[in-house]
Amino acid sequence: MTVPIDDALRADARRNRDRVVLAARELFSEQGLSVSTNEVARRSGVGVATLLRRFPTRDDLVAAVFADKMTAYRAAIAAALDDPDPWNGFCRFIETVCTMQADDRGFTDVLTRWFPAAPELEAQRDGVARDFATLIARAKATGRLRADFAHQDLIIVLIANAGIVAATSTIGPAASKRLVAYLLQSFDAGAAAPLPKPPTRKAIYTVLTRFDTRTTTDATRRE
Repeated sequence: MTVPIDDALRADARRNRDRVVLAARELFSEQGLSVSTNEVARRSGVGVATLLRRFPTRDDLVAAVFADKMTAYRAAIAAALDDPDPWNGFCRFIETVCTMQADDRGFTDVLTRWFPAAPELEAQRDGVARDFATLIARAKATGRLRADFAHQDLIIVLIANAGIVAATSTIGPAASKRLVAYLLQSFDAGAAAPLPKPPTRKAIYTVLTRFDTRTTTDATRRE
């Protein structure tokens, strides 16, 4: 039986898309999101023009590659909110997300940058952020989470963990777990001591935006 030309073209397009996503997933996991478009195209075995037809912007590619990880990210906050002990749920969420970072350098970048051209990805992150605010309030209400923990402290934790993962290579997961254990102990109200005020949310946003712009520029130069 002869396959219609349109069906054959669609099947070929799906194969090319899958090859690009798989190659990008491998490279992002190994090297982070600074990998160039040319490198993704070479690993996938398709031309740059074909890649760009499927994913016109880097944000489009990032959103496709990390769709499953974002689902797991949402599941992690849902599990934390379902925990009858909000403090335990809070700790489990921090541990889970930091482990996800340690296992995948690309996902480390996804959690610490903005992707304005990927509205669905940003909507998912916004939903987790809202749920995390609820989790913070519940954990504080138990008296276990220190009263001055701020929502933006999660970004600080993720950036610190990203630095550990990037700097420690093969021992990254073990180093990450130790860092997270230290931090969770410091978040416990029973061990709390006064802290400096956290950066404002606007300041955190500005830092992340500048970081993303600098990285994108560097990646563009390599292409």
